[in-house]
Amino acid sequence: MHGEVIKQIIAASPERVIYISCNPSTQARDIALMSEHYRVVKVQPVDMFPHTHHVENVLLLEKINF
Repeated sequence: MHGEVIKQIIAASPERVIYISCNPSTQARDIALMSEHYRVVKVQPVDMFPHTHHVENVLLLEKINF
Protein backbone atom coordinates (compact mmCIF):
# COMPACT_ATOMS: atom_id res chain seq x y z
CA MET A 1 0.00 0.00 0.00
CA HIS A 2 1.05 3.57 -0.49
CA GLY A 3 2.24 5.21 2.73
CA GLU A 4 -0.66 7.69 2.64
CA VAL A 5 -3.15 4.81 2.55
CA ILE A 6 -1.59 3.35 5.69
CA LYS A 7 -1.80 6.75 7.39
CA GLN A 8 -5.48 7.05 6.42
CA ILE A 9 -6.30 3.58 7.74
CA ILE A 10 -4.61 4.38 11.04
CA ALA A 11 -6.41 7.77 11.21
CA ALA A 12 -9.81 6.18 10.44
CA SER A 13 -9.09 3.60 13.16
CA PRO A 14 -11.41 0.76 12.07
CA GLU A 15 -11.73 -2.16 14.48
CA ARG A 16 -10.78 -4.69 11.78
CA VAL A 17 -8.97 -4.56 8.44
CA ILE A 18 -8.89 -7.30 5.83
CA TYR A 19 -5.73 -6.98 3.78
CA ILE A 20 -5.44 -9.03 0.58
CA SER A 21 -2.15 -9.04 -1.29
CA CYS A 22 -0.37 -10.94 -4.03
CA ASN A 23 3.03 -9.75 -2.81
CA PRO A 24 3.98 -11.14 0.63
CA SER A 25 7.09 -8.96 0.96
CA THR A 26 5.23 -5.66 0.57
CA GLN A 27 2.41 -6.97 2.75
CA ALA A 28 4.95 -7.74 5.50
CA ARG A 29 6.41 -4.24 5.12
CA ASP A 30 2.96 -2.66 5.45
CA ILE A 31 2.02 -4.80 8.44
CA ALA A 32 5.24 -3.72 10.16
CA LEU A 33 4.28 -0.08 9.58
CA MET A 34 0.87 -0.72 11.14
CA SER A 35 2.10 -2.93 14.00
CA GLU A 36 1.78 -0.25 16.69
CA HIS A 37 -1.95 -0.01 15.97
CA TYR A 38 -2.99 -3.41 14.57
CA ARG A 39 -2.15 -7.04 15.19
CA VAL A 40 -2.45 -9.96 12.79
CA VAL A 41 -5.22 -12.30 13.92
CA LYS A 42 -5.53 -14.69 10.98
CA VAL A 43 -3.59 -15.48 7.82
CA GLN A 44 -4.96 -17.48 4.90
CA PRO A 45 -2.98 -18.05 1.71
CA VAL A 46 -5.17 -18.75 -1.32
CA ASP A 47 -3.81 -20.49 -4.40
CA MET A 48 -5.82 -18.92 -7.21
CA PHE A 49 -3.26 -19.82 -9.88
CA PRO A 50 -2.44 -23.52 -9.60
CA HIS A 51 0.86 -24.72 -11.03
CA THR A 52 2.48 -21.29 -10.59
CA HIS A 53 4.38 -19.73 -7.71
CA HIS A 54 1.71 -17.00 -7.27
CA VAL A 55 -0.42 -17.01 -4.15
CA GLU A 56 -2.86 -14.47 -2.70
CA ASN A 57 -2.48 -13.79 1.00
CA VAL A 58 -5.45 -12.72 3.11
CA LEU A 59 -4.86 -11.22 6.56
CA LEU A 60 -7.28 -10.18 9.25
CA LEU A 61 -5.94 -7.33 11.36
CA GLU A 62 -7.54 -6.19 14.60
CA LYS A 63 -7.03 -2.86 16.33
CA ILE A 64 -4.87 -2.96 19.44
CA ASN A 65 -6.79 -1.33 22.28
CA PHE A 66 -4.58 0.48 24.75
